Amino acid sequence: MVVTAALLSFGVANAQITTAHDASASPDVSAPAPSAADSSSTEYTFLAEPADALPASPKPASSSAGQYDNKSSKSSDWKGKLALEFGGGFDPPTSNSSNYISTGYNVNVGGGLHMGHGVSLLVEYQFIRSGLPKAIVQQAGSDGGNVHLWSLGLEPVIDLMPHHNTSVYVTGGGGFYRKVTNFTVQTLTTYCYYFYCGPGYTTQTAGHFSSNQGGWNIGGGVSHRFAGMYGDGKMAIFAEARYLDVNSPAVINQSANGLGNTTIGAGTKLIPITFGLRF
Repeated sequence: MVVTAALLSFGVANAQITTAHDASASPDVSAPAPSAADSSSTEYTFLAEPADALPASPKPASSSAGQYDNKSSKSSDWKGKLALEFGGGFDPPTSNSSNYISTGYNVNVGGGLHMGHGVSLLVEYQFIRSGLPKAIVQQAGSDGGNVHLWSLGLEPVIDLMPHHNTSVYVTGGGGFYRKVTNFTVQTLTTYCYYFYCGPGYTTQTAGHFSSNQGGWNIGGGVSHRFAGMYGDGKMAIFAEARYLDVNSPAVINQSANGLGNTTIGAGTKLIPITFGLRF
C-alpha cells in the first residue's frame, strides 16, 4: 500500500515537470496578439537606414545670396537692357543753310537702356565736319575753311515692329550743340624726309567763330536685327535720316582774328544720313 502510494506520487510529479518543459519550449497560443502600436514600432526599426544614407536636408538660402553674384537674374537683366550705338555717314545741308555750310561727314556714338516694348533711350554724342562754301571763304580772304559741329543729346528710339527682324523705327531728341567755323590759310614751311629737306605748305587755322546753343532733331530709319544662335540676338544694322536744326546765332560783318569781314546766316540746318550698328 505504501509502495503503491509512492509510485503514484512519483508519476504525478514527473507529469508536471514534462508539462512545464513543453510550455517553455513552444509558444503559448493563448497569449494575446501584438498590438498595432507594437507592430508599427517593430516595422520602423526594421526599415530604418543609417544616418549618412539619408538625403541631407537643404540649407536655407542666405538672404545675401546673389547680391554680389554677377550671374544673378538682376545682373543678367541689367546687362540685357544695355543699349549701344555706333554709326557714321554724311550730312547735306538744307537749301536755307547751303549758302553757309557744305556737305561733310558725321560720326555717332551712343549708349543707354532698352526700356521695353521696342523703346530705347540713348545719350548720343555726334560729331559733324563740313566744309565752307567758296563765297564765305572769299569774304574772309582765307584759303579755305570748315565747320566743326559736335553735340551731346538725349535721343529716344521707338521701334514700330519690335517682334520682326526687319523693322522701321522713329527717333529724335535734342541737347547741347557747339559750332565752330574755322578759316584756314596755307603757310610756307620746311619738310624733311630722311636725308632731304625742302619747302612745302601746311594748312593752319587763321581765325574762327564759335557759339554754344541748343538744337533738336527728328527722323527715322530701317533696321535689320540678326537673330543669333537661339533667336535672341541684339545686334542690328540700321540706316536712317534725320532733320537737324541747330539754333546757331548769325555772324554779321565780323572779322575772325584780323581776316576780312564776314557774314554768316543764323541757324544751321542739315539732313544727317547715318549707317551703323546697334546692340
